[in-house]
Formats: sequence, C-alpha cells, structure tokens
Amino acid sequence: MSENQDRFLVLAEGKLDVFDAKTAASLIRYRPDAVVAVLDSHHAGQTTREVLHTPTAVPVVGTLAEGLEYQPTALVIGISPSGGQLPGEWRGIITTSLRAGLDVISGLHNFLADDTEFRALADQHGCQIIDLRRPPDRQPIAHALAKDTRATRVLTVGTDCNIGKKVTALELTHHLRRRGKDARFVATGQSGVLISGGGVTLDRIAGDFMAGFVEELVVENGEADYVVVEGQGSIFHPAYSGVTAALLHGALPDCMVLCHHATRQPMRAQTTPIPPLPLWVEVYEKIVAPLHPGKVVALSVNTLGLDDDDAGRAIQEASDETGLPATDVYRHGSDVIVEAVLAHAKPDQD
Repeated sequence: MSENQDRFLVLAEGKLDVFDAKTAASLIRYRPDAVVAVLDSHHAGQTTREVLHTPTAVPVVGTLAEGLEYQPTALVIGISPSGGQLPGEWRGIITTSLRAGLDVISGLHNFLADDTEFRALADQHGCQIIDLRRPPDRQPIAHALAKDTRATRVLTVGTDCNIGKKVTALELTHHLRRRGKDARFVATGQSGVLISGGGVTLDRIAGDFMAGFVEELVVENGEADYVVVEGQGSIFHPAYSGVTAALLHGALPDCMVLCHHATRQPMRAQTTPIPPLPLWVEVYEKIVAPLHPGKVVALSVNTLGLDDDDAGRAIQEASDETGLPATDVYRHGSDVIVEAVLAHAKPDQD
C-alpha cells in the first residue's frame, strides 16, 4: 500500500465511540487524508467530528453501498475489542467489500486472510487481506541492549488498557519534532502500525520474544534524539500485564509517562479496582531499576466525559497526588509532558 493512494472506508458498525472504535478514531486523527468515510448505521448522516470529536469531519455512512460512492481502495476494521474477534454480523460486509475489489485491513486477533471464504474472494477479485497482528517469523531474545542507545528513550505506561497511551506517544513525538528534535515513534499495536507504517503488534508475539522485538525497534532508531515507544496494557491488569512487562524490559526507558483515565473504576473488563497513582509510579520505576534507572516524569490524564472545570480539578489532583506535572493531551496538548521529557533528556540531547 502507498500512503499517497490509500482511500480507507472504516468499518465501525454499531461501535462508533472513542473506546470501542479506537482504531477508527486514531486513524482519523493521525491519517485524516486517507479516510474517506466511516460505516456505522447508528450515526449515519453525522460526521466523526460530531461523534468522536476528531479534528477532521469525516462523513459517517449507513450502508456499504453509500461508502463505495466515496471510491475507497480498502475496508479497514475500525475496532479493537477485548479478545480481538470479528463480530459475526460483519462477515457479509467483508465479503461484499472483497467482491467490490476492496482490500481488507484488519487488526483483529483472528486472521481474516486464513478464512477460506475470504481468501477465495480476495484471490478471485485481486484483493489483499492484510492482518496487522500477524507476527513476523523472527524470534529475537532481548539482552538489555536498549540502554546503550544515544537516544533518550520514552515509554508511555498506564493504569489500565485503552486510555490513551498511543495518542500520548504520538502527540509527544509530534511536538518534540516541532521543537527541532529527531523523535521517532515506535508502534507496538495494530493502530500504531497502521498509522506509522512500521513497528510490531506486540500482543501476538510469543512471550519469550516480545521484549526482543521491542529492543530491536528501539536499537534500530537509537541514533535519534528521542525514541518514543507506544505503551500497551497495564502492569497490574490481570489480562494484559505480560505485554507491559515486555515493553519495560525491551525499551528500558529513561523516561515514562503515566497515562490514566480520571473516572475509570474498575479496570476495563475486570472487577479489579485501580490502585492509587503513587503506587503505579513506584512500581513502574522499580520494575526497570535493576536494569536501568527509568523515571516516571509526567502524567497524561484522560478526562473524557468531564466538563472543563471537573477536568481541570482531576488533572490538578493527579499532579498533587504524585508531585508530577500532568495534563490532558486531548484538551490541552502535550507541552507539559514535552517539557518534563526535555528536562530528563540525556546530556547530549538538551
């Protein structure tokens, strides 16, 4: 695929909100020129600016036929559900898309290219089925090599999954570049890979090799000023802590940005309550300390659902609780986080 030729119709039928359709929301925010329409009959006739508060107003259509009028080249699966499985009712949309000659791009855990019906249709109509989560064949082992990079390494970590680690990393990368820094974004999830065109979908890598892939990506970009690694999961989350630990040990960050949702309790898809913020800071730093002295330097507080006054109070409370600078990158940009990272840069990066 060429970014200059991509015209995406994003499928989010019945699930068009910022958490269920985070792939759609991120793609519209960071590759707006590539998205021609979003398919969701529940919000047909509206735009993504109205529904998702994206800067770009992408039209939402109610049927695949309407979507095809925008002449897309590919259908993108726009959701990232827990478990990553294809909704059964979407099979018909995918088969019709393939018959119409569209490529299909998916970040789900079940690989659509392995589906015999889909594969036959793709072959018949000259289409590609791209499974973003399909793991590479290599099996690298980590050896703590990341700590030797010239770059200042930054990792977004979280108090839960699905709270803004990718967006925080992308915003930080963008604003570091605006400051004249050579900042590289390392994608570790399917949406990040689709946005950046590189990286790895870490949660489909065998456990022994997750940290090795992260280390490879960090070292490959290690001559930059900053390597900003997209975080995944949460170290206390019963389901997703493994990928978080692999990121910590593969990236060996100099700086960490703790991402938190101001109103979420308990953890997503769990009954486990979210512990106080100071404990997260302590644990994230202690996990990397035997290998490298990484520090949590700032908080990225997601205040979605709060009005401006309550959001301001939530951000200030998080800052007071931890003694660290805090902001909501959606509402206020990432300058506060950028300043904290710059203040903790390696000596030849300041």
